[in-house]
Amino acid sequence: MEEKLTIRETTLKNGLRYPSDEELIMLILGTGTKKTSLRELSQKVIAVINKAGSDDCVKPLLKINGIGMTKALSIAAALELGRRRMSVLGVKIKCPQDLIPYVKYITMENQEYFLCATLNGANEILKIRTVSAGASNKALISAREIFSNAIRDNASAVLFCHNHPSGNKYPSEQDIETTKKLIDASKILGITILDHIILTRNSYYSFMEHGILFKEVQALEKSSNV
Repeated sequence: MEEKLTIRETTLKNGLRYPSDEELIMLILGTGTKKTSLRELSQKVIAVINKAGSDDCVKPLLKINGIGMTKALSIAAALELGRRRMSVLGVKIKCPQDLIPYVKYITMENQEYFLCATLNGANEILKIRTVSAGASNKALISAREIFSNAIRDNASAVLFCHNHPSGNKYPSEQDIETTKKLIDASKILGITILDHIILTRNSYYSFMEHGILFKEVQALEKSSNV
């Protein structure tokens, strides 16, 4: 109860952009159960949402002990309202940085999240998905999952983005190596990767802008020709 009140107080003081995703779910749920704390229950909900997405999450949520129909529908309704109000469908990406306002929320997380935005031939956003959420500060990236979703969306291009909870915006050797592998896979499939952006709370790093792995001219030409 004390933790919930603290989240309420800090949210009222700092605004709704302050809480993490987990804490937003805590505010929606209100209470935990005798066997499961509010935070633990929220963590389970986040795991389900990340996997199932917001389109059809009610049934998976009902499988969580402590989540009944009322709470499941409350969560689904909040997600749907957010989707309607802040929908990115059809937003045109003229340069990779245009994506940042729509993914900035991950900078509030203590874990590393890797997102993939799929775009159509006009560089309009089709979907933004959470590909993985790391157990600590490293996210496991599945090229198969990324590109199977891109193919399903009939995407012409993708943009990658992940956060560095450490606050260091520069790519690690692992970041560079992972991006190389994804680029190699994209060439085989014919799906262009426009950029890989690393976000921190106060800054960002663009692979394309810094000339790492991406050719700036190629990426910008694609945007200017549509």
